[in-house]
Amino acid sequence: MNERLKKLKDQISALHLDGILIQNPFNRKYISGFSGSAGILFISNESSILFTDFRYIEQAKKQAPDFQIVNHTTRGLYKELNELIQKENIKTLGFESETVTFNEYKEYEKNLSVSMIPTSKIVEKIRAIKDENEIALIREAARIADQAFSHILPFLKEGVSEREVALELEFFMKKSGASDLSFSTIVASGAFSALPHAVPTDKKLEKGDFIVMDFGCVYKGYCSDMTRTVVIGKASNRHREIYETVLMAQKMALEGIKPFVKGKEIDKIARDHIASQGYGEYFGHGLGHSVGMEIHENPRFSVTEEGIIEPGTVITVEPGIYIPDFGGVRIEDLVVVREQGIENLTRSPKDLIEV
Repeated sequence: MNERLKKLKDQISALHLDGILIQNPFNRKYISGFSGSAGILFISNESSILFTDFRYIEQAKKQAPDFQIVNHTTRGLYKELNELIQKENIKTLGFESETVTFNEYKEYEKNLSVSMIPTSKIVEKIRAIKDENEIALIREAARIADQAFSHILPFLKEGVSEREVALELEFFMKKSGASDLSFSTIVASGAFSALPHAVPTDKKLEKGDFIVMDFGCVYKGYCSDMTRTVVIGKASNRHREIYETVLMAQKMALEGIKPFVKGKEIDKIARDHIASQGYGEYFGHGLGHSVGMEIHENPRFSVTEEGIIEPGTVITVEPGIYIPDFGGVRIEDLVVVREQGIENLTRSPKDLIEV
């Protein structure tokens, strides 16, 4: 039995459940190894079963060796599950409350002879701590993103559009080994850079613009995430003051990260510094989020985050200042929390670059 499956079975027992259904595609892949688009895991003390359809039977046999593979279209999922429920005397069956729709839940209640119990983020809590194999994949995704940043700098010139910059970043990452993008690339210049989640437009880069580039890629199922901000042309004193404030806030937060602190404590370090420089009202989002198979995972760095940061957490540190009608700065690194501090996976330079 693989270690991930063992941890999940331990959690099932701790919650006094007789079994659980796993439908979230990321969780399904994490626990079983199966990457197909259709499948449900049934896991109990006695059984580990992957239900899928004819299209994926052979794939599932290869990818999920710890699971019995069942084609549920032959006799029907409910019939298969009810036989298991009866055979194993299952009284309580958990389901993923964030994944299962209300209609699906009502169908389970109607068709299964068992009490359906909602669970919250059981697998996600296991996923929060990455093993060294996972970290190696994220490290490679981060390396590709770093290379993309180096590649894009000579491309940043007056007259080039935000969309063209985004497309060049995306093409380079995919050409360099990425299977996908972690999220829709953000390229925002001038006043648009004051929008934290701006969408690239046909706006041309102009002298005096901040240009914020937030991007990442997927490598073998794991994401990276980084942000850099540069100035087109010569930076003004105002550009430099805002940039240095964000950079120092990030530096202080990075130095403050250590195992078993609450996420809100690290957020406070960066937020307090930005406020001390008079820009507090212009930093309105959380300081960071965990990254793994999905781009936004828990725990996080935020004002309200009570969760603790454990060794093996991979998390972003991304303070920002966004001033309407002027522009914004965000600087983001992706780090691994270690027993003695952090490993920074993002290697791109952070001194203010003028292009």
